[in-house]
Amino acid sequence: MFRYYVCTLLLILLSCHVQADTGFRQLTLHSQSTRPLNVTIWYPSYSTGQPETAGENAAFYGESVRRDAVPQPEAHPLILLSHGYGGSWRNLNWLAVALVKQGYIVAAPDHPGTTTQNRDPSAAKQLWLRPQDINQLLDALLVNAEWAGKVDSKRIAAIGHSLGGWTVMELVGAQFSSSLFIDDCQHHPLFADCKLIETLGINSTPHQALLDAPRINSRIKAAVSLDLGLARGFTPTSLTNINVPVLVLSAEQDSVELPASLESGYLAQHIPPRWVHFSPIIGATHFSFMQRCKPAAAALIDKYSPGDGIVCSDQGSRSREAIHQEIIARVTVFLAASLNLPAGETRSASVH
Repeated sequence: MFRYYVCTLLLILLSCHVQADTGFRQLTLHSQSTRPLNVTIWYPSYSTGQPETAGENAAFYGESVRRDAVPQPEAHPLILLSHGYGGSWRNLNWLAVALVKQGYIVAAPDHPGTTTQNRDPSAAKQLWLRPQDINQLLDALLVNAEWAGKVDSKRIAAIGHSLGGWTVMELVGAQFSSSLFIDDCQHHPLFADCKLIETLGINSTPHQALLDAPRINSRIKAAVSLDLGLARGFTPTSLTNINVPVLVLSAEQDSVELPASLESGYLAQHIPPRWVHFSPIIGATHFSFMQRCKPAAAALIDKYSPGDGIVCSDQGSRSREAIHQEIIARVTVFLAASLNLPAGETRSASVH
């Protein structure tokens, strides 16, 4: 299917539809009383609602949105986002707004236990609930069109960064094996994901049956993995059996703690070639997939959390904005082809 990429991209670039405003809504899902889920939704809207810059703070740039704007009435394809360990909806805010301009509804949960505002250790150890968070959000969006408009239920995809990449791969058929991952970490004790075995409950015997169970959701028709982690715990057989399109984007070079060749490269090695498209992003580090940093952000972050200023580090050959533009272009073409979107339903990719 990827042979259609060039043609699809040309059709997108030739499209001249007027871009919709980006509606923005935040709410909490309480259907699982023990795990309330804070969610953020971006959607095509009319020019209503309070304009603001969402996700802006002293360290990071935000994106222009209209809070609680009226959704457009027609059905739109849906993209579900999953953030990395310790992250939040803000990390992929830039991508969400770009996709709304393509005509998508985009939605993201903040995964309890592994999000910025909720580091509860017991919730973090329930790693198998991360895919369920996505499912819960999907279920809610399908029956609450007033939030973001009607979802085209036949055109649903998921995108995740880092641990979020692991999360969305579970939903398209990748199956985790706790023992496989623990054994692999015996050879790679310095890898960042191996250092999370205890934190994420991977070595908890009572949890392993739940963590190792299949989590596939047949409603999700495509997935995008952005420099994922924990990939080496997916069984090769489960990856071989994936039969939906998967776009795997990674950092340009291996890092000491999260080598792309053994994470994203592992997916590319085992997913059938007809379903996978793998590409390193030139100039990108693991953190280049996050939001854009302000000029003094690294020093500011290090002041309050020493060492964490690394999230503003790229490899230096390109700006993070340029990296984002390439990712947006690649994701746009992939989604249009994978979800079989006619050119008239897409819009030119532009964020800033």
